[in-house]
Amino acid sequence: MDATTDPTSPAAAPATGAAPAARARALVVVDVQVDFCEGGALAVEGGSAVAAAVTRHVREHADDYAAVVATQDWHVDPGAHFSDRPDFVRSWPVHCVAGTEGARAHPALDLSLAQEVFRKGRYDDGYSGFEGEGSDGRDLATWLRSHAVTEVDVVGLATDHCVRATALSAAAEGFGTRVLLPLTAGVSPATTDAALADLRAAGVELVG
Repeated sequence: MDATTDPTSPAAAPATGAAPAARARALVVVDVQVDFCEGGALAVEGGSAVAAAVTRHVREHADDYAAVVATQDWHVDPGAHFSDRPDFVRSWPVHCVAGTEGARAHPALDLSLAQEVFRKGRYDDGYSGFEGEGSDGRDLATWLRSHAVTEVDVVGLATDHCVRATALSAAAEGFGTRVLLPLTAGVSPATTDAALADLRAAGVELVG
C-alpha cells in the first residue's frame, strides 16, 4: 500500500483544510533536591538514583521534548508546613529552606538541562509545581503555554506528594499528562498506591 491509498498516511489527507496541529511535550522534573535524597532532611529512598536516571533520560530523549523545566521547594516561612512534631501528612520536618544546601538540586541532576526552574512554597505548603514562579515571575502553566506546550511528562520526587500534586494540576490545566514511574520514587507503598489511584481517576497516564 502506498501513500495514495493508505488512509493513515499524511499524503492521503485532503489537499484542502488545515493540517493537524503539532503537539509539543515538555518534561517537568519535580523537586529533585538534596533534602529529598539520601542523607537529606526529608529523604526519599531511591531519590539519588532518580536524580541520575532523570539526567540520563533528558540526555537520551532530548529530541522528544520541546522544553525541560524543573520545580523546587524553596521555603522561607511556610507556617504549619514545618513542625517539630510533624504528622508527615500536612506537616514535616524543616527542609528545603531557601538558599540552603538542602534546597539545591541533587548533584546527580544536571540542572543546566532545564530551560527554567519554578520555585514554590515560599510562604505555604507548595506541593504542586504549578504553584511556583519562574525567574521572570510567570507560573508554570503560563510558561508552558507560551512555549506552545500541550502535553507534559512528570518525573521526580516524591510520587505520593509533589509529583502527584504537580501531575494533578497539569491535568486540571488541560495538559495531556503522563507520569513516568521509573523516574519517580515514593515515600511509602501505601501512600504511593493511593496517589496512583488519584492520578488514574484524573485521567493521568501512568507509564512503566
